[in-house]
Parts: sequence; C-alpha cells; structure tokens
Amino acid sequence: MLAVKTLPSFKSTFSGSDLRRPSRLNGVPGFVQFSSTIRTRPLVRAVISDDKTVEPSKKSSAEEKGVNGSLVSGSSSVKEVRAVVTIRKKIKEKITEKIENQWELFMNGIGRGILIQLISEEIDPVTNSGKSVETSVRGWLPKPSEHTNILEYVADFTVPSDFGKPGAILITNLHGKEFHLLEIVIHGFDEGPIFFPGNTWIHSRNDNPESRIIFRNQAYLPSQTPPGLKDLRREDLLSVHGNGKGERKPHERIYDFDVYNDLGKPDKDEDLARPVLGGEERPYPRRCRTGRPPAKIDPLCESRIEKPHPVYVPRDEAFEEIKQETFSAGRLKALLHNLVPSIAATFSSSDIPFTCFSDIDKLYNDGFILKDDEQRELGDNLFIGNMMKQVLSVGQKLLIYEIPAVIRRDRFAWLRDNEFARQALAGVNPVNIEILKEFPILSKLEPSIYGPPESSITKELMEQELHGMSVEKAIEEKRLFILDFHDMLLPFIKRMNNLPGRKAYASRTVFFYSKTGILTPIAIELSLPPTPLSSRNKYVYTHGHDATTHWIWKLAKAHVCSNDAGVHQLVNHCPGKYAMELSSAAYESWRFDMEALPADLIRRGMAVEDPSVPGGVKLVIEDYPYAADGLLIWSAIKEWVESYVEHFYTEPDSVTSDIELQAWWNEIKNRGHYDKRNEPWWPKLATKEDLSGILTTMIWIASGQHAAINFGQYPFGGYVPNRPTLMRKLIPQETDHDFEKFIQNPQRTFLSSLPTKLQATKVMAVQDTLSTHSPDEEYLGQMNHLHRSWINDHDVLKMFDKFSAKLGEIEETINKRNKDTCLKNRTGAGIPPYELLLPSSGPGVTGRGIPNSISI
Repeated sequence: MLAVKTLPSFKSTFSGSDLRRPSRLNGVPGFVQFSSTIRTRPLVRAVISDDKTVEPSKKSSAEEKGVNGSLVSGSSSVKEVRAVVTIRKKIKEKITEKIENQWELFMNGIGRGILIQLISEEIDPVTNSGKSVETSVRGWLPKPSEHTNILEYVADFTVPSDFGKPGAILITNLHGKEFHLLEIVIHGFDEGPIFFPGNTWIHSRNDNPESRIIFRNQAYLPSQTPPGLKDLRREDLLSVHGNGKGERKPHERIYDFDVYNDLGKPDKDEDLARPVLGGEERPYPRRCRTGRPPAKIDPLCESRIEKPHPVYVPRDEAFEEIKQETFSAGRLKALLHNLVPSIAATFSSSDIPFTCFSDIDKLYNDGFILKDDEQRELGDNLFIGNMMKQVLSVGQKLLIYEIPAVIRRDRFAWLRDNEFARQALAGVNPVNIEILKEFPILSKLEPSIYGPPESSITKELMEQELHGMSVEKAIEEKRLFILDFHDMLLPFIKRMNNLPGRKAYASRTVFFYSKTGILTPIAIELSLPPTPLSSRNKYVYTHGHDATTHWIWKLAKAHVCSNDAGVHQLVNHCPGKYAMELSSAAYESWRFDMEALPADLIRRGMAVEDPSVPGGVKLVIEDYPYAADGLLIWSAIKEWVESYVEHFYTEPDSVTSDIELQAWWNEIKNRGHYDKRNEPWWPKLATKEDLSGILTTMIWIASGQHAAINFGQYPFGGYVPNRPTLMRKLIPQETDHDFEKFIQNPQRTFLSSLPTKLQATKVMAVQDTLSTHSPDEEYLGQMNHLHRSWINDHDVLKMFDKFSAKLGEIEETINKRNKDTCLKNRTGAGIPPYELLLPSSGPGVTGRGIPNSISI
C-alpha cells in the first residue's frame, strides 16, 4: 500500500538508466538545471519488469516555458499554483552553521538552492510517464513561522489546465549539505491545498545526484496506484532496498540485512573478540547492514567504527536534535557520575564496595562533592583537560542521583517478601513469571553435562511452606507460580563465574498465591554446574525465622534479582562478554506467534481464553498490573488496526494481491529472521484477520511492551540492593572459611556481594539514561502538530481520533485502578502505583508513557 511512511519491503529487479543527473547551468559551478528529458518525465530508474530500457522521447514541440520560469507541457490554457516548502533547521546552531544558513537562505531566495518537479497522477502520452512541471524555490513567505527554527519558502508553477491531480514531487537539494523537509503544500488547485508530508532529510546532490521522491498524503494499494505514480513508487522502493554490496554512507536511507559480526574488536585486543551471531551455530535475527571493511585478524568479523564517527542507520532513523541532546546530556551525566568512583579506584588496589547502607543513601542525598584542592590534584595527576576541569567545578548538581521510585515512599520495602513477589507482577520485568504446571520441576538440559534433571525443591519442603495444602491441590487450584532461569543461565554460569569479581547461580523461585490474593516466595533453588570435585550443585533456601536463615534468604533473593536483571538487560536489551551469546540462546525458543500479549499470557499459564473480556483472555491472577493494563492497551491497538485494515482492504483477495505487503512479510521471515525462516509457526498473510494480527503484535511490541520493560529501569533498578545487576560472591556455606565473617557481620557480607560503587554507579547512570523521555517524545495516540496532514482521508482520521480517545479512557481506568485498595500490587502503604503503561508522559524519568516506537 502506498502511504506516507512505508516499510522497505519491495524487492525489485527493475533496471534502467539514471536520467535525473543534474547538468551545469551556464558553466557556473554549484548550480544545476534539468535536461528537457527530465522536464517531460520520460523514464525513471525502475520502469519495467523485464529489465528492458525505454529510449527517452524527444521533447514535445508543444512544450513551452511559463511566465514564471517553470516548464510545462503544451496547452491552450494554464494556471498558476504555488508550493510552500517547509524546512526545519537546528534549534541550536554554531556560528559557522548560522553563516551557512544565511548563505542558504540567500541561495533559496534567488532560486538556486532547491529544485522541485510536480508530477501528475495522469500519464503524459508523449513521455508515457506522469505529466510534470518544474521550477525552483524563489523567495520565502513574508510572514514568519510561529516556530523560530521553521522556515517556509515558496515556489511558483505554471501548469496546464489538463494537468490532473498532483501525486508526487521530485525535490533536488543544490546546497552542499542536507536539510530537513517537513512538508510541501501546493495551493491553487480546485480541490484546495494538497499536502506532501516529508519529515525526512533531503540529501545534497553532492552526495547523491538523484532527486528525492515525496508523495502526497493519499494512501493507495499497489493495484490502485495512479498510472502517473507507478514508476515513481517502484523507484522509491528500489532506492531504499539494499543489495548486500558497498559500504553505507551517512546520508543514505538504505535498509539491508547482515549477521551480527561487529560485536567485538579483535584487531584491538584478543580478549575483545566476539563470536558471530546469526547462522546455524548461533541463530539470531539480522541487523542493519553497514558494509564496513572486515577486521584484519578475523575476516569473518566487520571492523568497528569509533567515536566521533556515527554508526550507520538509515538517515531518517537517526536521533533528531532534541533526542540527541537528551541522550548526550545523559552520557555527560554518566561520565560525571562515574568519574569520581573511577578516579578513586585508580588509587586503590581494587574497586570500593559499599560498606553500609548509608553509603548507598549518599548517592541520592549528598552525591559526589569534590573540594577545590581535590579537583586541582585530580586534574593535575590524571591530566584532565581544561574543559573537564570546568565541568568538575560546576558538576555538583549532576553528580546527585534522584531517589528511585521503589524506595521513595518506603526505604525498606525491598526487604519484604511480598515486595519481591510484587515486582514479578508489577516491576520492570513482569514477563517471565509462569504458572507451575507440573511437579517435580524438571530441567530440559542434557543430564550427562548438567546433572540430574530433577530440581532439589522437594514435595516435602514445598508442603512445609503450604501450611497443610498438598502440592497437587495447589497446582490444581493454580496457586503455584515459578520464575525459572535455570535452563537459560546454567550453560553460561561456569564462564560467567570465571570473570573477575563475578559469581552467579542459575535460579528457580517458586511462589504461592494465597486465597487472600497475596503472592509470596516460598522456595529458591540456586544451581551451579556440577564438577568432578563436588556432586552437590543445587542449593535450596526458604525464608526461615532465625537471624542466620533470614540473612541467607536475603542473599538468595538478591541472586534471583540479579538473574532477573541479567536476563532483562542481556537478553531483552544490553552488553557484556557473554551477553549476546546468552541472547542467542534465548532466541532459539523465540516465536513470533507467541509475542502477542494474549498468546504470551496463555503460554505462561497466566491467563485462560475468555472471548467475553478485553483481549479475549481472563487473568489467573487478577491483580497482575502489567497484564491487566497491557490488555487494555492491546485491545485498543487491535481495534485501531482492524478498522484501518478493513478500510483499505475491502476485497476478499486484496491482502494476497498486495505485492508490496507480501514482499514485506516475506522479507521479515526470510531475511530478517533467516535462521527461523522455515519454522511452521509463522502466521500466514492471506486475510485481513492475518494482517491485523501481525500488525497488532508488532505495534504492541514496539510500544506498550517496550515501555513496560524499559522506562522502569531506573525507578526499580536505581536502588542497587533491590535489583543488583550482578553479584560478586556466592552465598557462604557453613564449611566455608568466610562463614564466620558472615555470622559476625551479615550486613557487610550482603553489601560486599553487591556491585561495587563503580559498578553500581555505572549501571545507575545507564539506567537513568534509558529511562528518560526526550522532550520531543511522541506518544501512542498523539499526533505531532507538525505532522497534522499525514493522510488525506477523513475516515482514517476519525479512526485515529477514536483510538486517541480510547487511550485517554484507558489512562483514566489505570489511574482508578491505582487508587483501588483491593488491588494490593498497585496500592497500599509505601507501594508505588503501577504507571508504566499510562499512555502519556512528560519529559525525564517519569516511570510512565508509551512512545510510538522504540526510540532508545
């Protein structure tokens, strides 16, 4: 379907000569004009499907020049139309950029900066292409825009009366650098203003001589595309589709695929080498291809690009100015946060651990403060430049962390078992808890390598914690749940524990859901790989009642939280030596059809099918904030998508006959997920229902689900004891020489097991950045006022307004739920409300808000 924004799906074999190369204007360097063949639009690069080219027709004898300099096809009657070209410049400009902008303003004013060609939906019988007229931007509107960084230029056309409806614009940037086009509006046609939304970067002809194609805000299925636009549509798709060759340039918009062969730096350090992800040995989704040269040591790996050079992404996908400023501020904040502890670490033999809880509290109350003499000493000794010294002198405010939401109302909430369990349902990673379906708990790993498959959590131990209820009865009544990282992590534990200062287990945690609606952890199993020297590799803990057992239980919970944080960050997001291999292992069990929220909840046993309720499922635990709120968002997205699909795909075979749509879906399966291309579970794309289901799942993943597991990272993880990202010690056993130290000072043992100050503050700074909304964030159901003319279809706009209103109602519903005293997982003394799926938000770390897509 031809729309304002399209996915790079269409794989074309079309070919042809490039006829939009500019020629010199009267020998003057820097200015161009188009040849007469271009003015009559005889040919585009992708014209026909049999790879035969068409010879350019000679210029029609009827072609003549209009009074304003535009070129038109012959006609006895003409009319004047005007194009208003809206460009966005940077908000913050360097002096050199301001000078350049003044020069560009002048060049645009005299008609030598931007060329535009208006293309009709109708075919010119002489050229067999869309009718066209051409002119250049000359001058600017006398009335300034209400936004200081928005410029509006004008271009006048003389068009024949039989021109037909304009359907596309070719725009050529004659300047030496790119500019950002917001939109072009054509005035003077009988139907009123005609909008051509851009919201795109227009490359300089110095980088690419081809013009950019901008279509009007009218959506078409491929079979409905007007004749005058078909060639342009093919060419536009071809221009963003990679062929697996060449190194990508920053100005390009090309989408192509490659394996993850750029994760390491083998040329710099052998220890920084990383395996290639993608292939039979380590299956993985494909990344955006960049085409950089191979590494010198390992030709299978791609060389890495270093700062300040940017990593290639298609130009319109890169951070915009405000987003980049927000992200850069976060990086500066991270630098300042980590500067002091890292400097301190250079003067000690090892990094500094927290010695008491007040050390952690100081991060939020006092921050890091350097006296003047300390700043001078550090600056002189560590060769910090003058700029960094200035930053240090004013950096006190930046060095103080905000108090995370998880301890803002109750500093000690994280210690309680019910809070530990609550975060499995309403925390930052509420997507792993499952119902316990059978007992005993069994591993699926190879017994000859990882030991007997049976868990050490026995029936007798479980029933001691169930207060008279049998395990069978608890399973039957759906009262037992599990958080199981055993099989995912155990194959990596040996290698992880060989890393300096890191010790981990593979954990299982069993929860009991009481008749009063409270979820409580009752047993934790922590496993290590078996060794020839020790047959015991599984340790089971319960909460107990004496002081020693209580502290050991806290350590066990901390290891579970570390597992959960590790899976959340390493599998769902982020870095580390074995992180991507771990992510590859998790991908082996990934299924697209299980990514839909209802399907995921049913798969985990957290819901059962029920067509009478929103989302079509009924929750097993009613007070499951992520799922309860998520189903409201899911249902709203589904309704919006279904109405949109129904509006355009009106015929029974309209989905199967949409060649662009089918090519897009095939590309996702066969190129994006090449290692799973033959899986039988891929949804078919044959009906409107198929398409609606696929799109709803994609939109949910990129909006609601990502918001739920991303923007709570600092609110929950910013307090290290609540969610340590790594542990540095195993739990002391009675036979260990450190056990007596644990008995004498259990708090010191607990804190020394957590990340060090440097490790903790690094993670906190990253979490703070990842949890931050940019001031220009665009949220689900909201429309940027600069993009108000995205589609010329009143029915679709009404659907969108209905969707927006529905999200407003959902926000009210969630706010009411957060005041319902019956819902203990989102209300109560010291309990933070569950707001991660509230659609709207302001900027900063808010712990709420659903952006339109994944933008960080």
